[in-house]
Amino acid sequence: MKNNRLIALVVLPVVIFSSVMTASGQKRLPELLDEGIRNYPGIKARLSERESYKKDVSVARAEYMPRVTAQHQYTYATSNSLAGAFYPNPAVISPSGSIRAENINEATWGSYTSAIVEWNVFNFGKVSGTVNAAEKTDASAEARYENELLQHKVKIADAYLLTLMYGRLARIQEVNLERAQAFHNIVSAGVTSGLRAGVDSSLAAAELVKAQLLMLQAVRDRKTQSLRMQELSGIQSAEEIEIDSMLFFSELPARLDTTEWHPHLNPLVRFHQLQAEATQARSIAVKRSFLPSITLVGAAWARGSGISPEDDSYHTDFSYGTKYRVHNYLLGVATRWTISDFVSTRQRFKSEQYRAIRDEELSNEQKARTHRQLNEALMQYELSLEQARTAPVQLKAAQEAYLQASARYESGLTDLPTLLQSMVTLNRAEADKAIAYMNVWRSLLAISAAKGDFSIFLNAVVR
Repeated sequence: MKNNRLIALVVLPVVIFSSVMTASGQKRLPELLDEGIRNYPGIKARLSERESYKKDVSVARAEYMPRVTAQHQYTYATSNSLAGAFYPNPAVISPSGSIRAENINEATWGSYTSAIVEWNVFNFGKVSGTVNAAEKTDASAEARYENELLQHKVKIADAYLLTLMYGRLARIQEVNLERAQAFHNIVSAGVTSGLRAGVDSSLAAAELVKAQLLMLQAVRDRKTQSLRMQELSGIQSAEEIEIDSMLFFSELPARLDTTEWHPHLNPLVRFHQLQAEATQARSIAVKRSFLPSITLVGAAWARGSGISPEDDSYHTDFSYGTKYRVHNYLLGVATRWTISDFVSTRQRFKSEQYRAIRDEELSNEQKARTHRQLNEALMQYELSLEQARTAPVQLKAAQEAYLQASARYESGLTDLPTLLQSMVTLNRAEADKAIAYMNVWRSLLAISAAKGDFSIFLNAVVR
């Protein structure tokens, strides 16, 4: 009867795991990925950032359009003036009025309406340079957003895998605790009846406490990863998320195609490269900003005044002063070139050039780092596959050794330390199998992250 109980404690994990992992109402990895992309604040922030850069492109392109300025005003003012020039800086109101020997302090109403159209028909590439810089910056922002999506999916998947692994380890340690408790009861009964030495009871009690500590540590690790997964998924819930083990503990992915990898497929590498191109484009835009523009100008304006143009008489009523009395229009071609900006523009151009060199080197650094990460992930994947294929053999041997040691201990043919060692070996073999399987999937996830293609991992999961 006792041997039957011990045998049950060997095969019990398989029964428990199959019943727990097929429970209904559990979330699958694709569901959590969708919720994480939809709900996580960091992803929403990157999406808004990406849209803002798209609007910057529209702003830059708007420089191709003519500028139209219209204004209308009513004024109530005096009108005294003198002959002579003045500098019309923006803080000075333009003097307008009759030149007389004395000042007249009586004010009259006036009106003024104007419309001006300015079109930079030729600007030596200034606008195109600005547009190109904005487009390159937008492209780099797009790559940054794609990388943010990829990295977030990888984080969710990794938290999912670790939650499953520590959940499996918690169940293994729970069964190990039940096993240790059963042996503690058996040994205590033998010591009480005088069939066993007293030291056996102490050893069994120590193993029981150790099993309790291992289970508590596994439960803590599972809850920690579960909280991390819940945060990344953007799910606001006080309850722990129940997840489906899917095929992670029952199947292994196939061997990968290790054909040549193209760095530009990784969004992080692409982001650094596009950022370098954007900096170079900005330097060109800065250089061209020094150049002049040739502008077509068209304008029309009308004006009314409370001072009669016929006899210079004053009329203080509103209707007389605001009625339009003169009309004008203007057509022309203008150019403006601030030559003294050459020095500052040249220094700004050099500054952007150094930034472009910096970004290019950072791009090269990221390519090298990503290439190393990919090779490392491929190496880890191959080794993890071999470990996962060996782990079941180790587990089967540990189970047989445990059953043999249990039978020999019950028959009095071996001592308790030998039995406890077989129990420790069995517990480690059960945990090693779960860890080995999960390491294969996590290595595949690392390969997906390095290649910048999450479908490599997802296609292996969702079959």
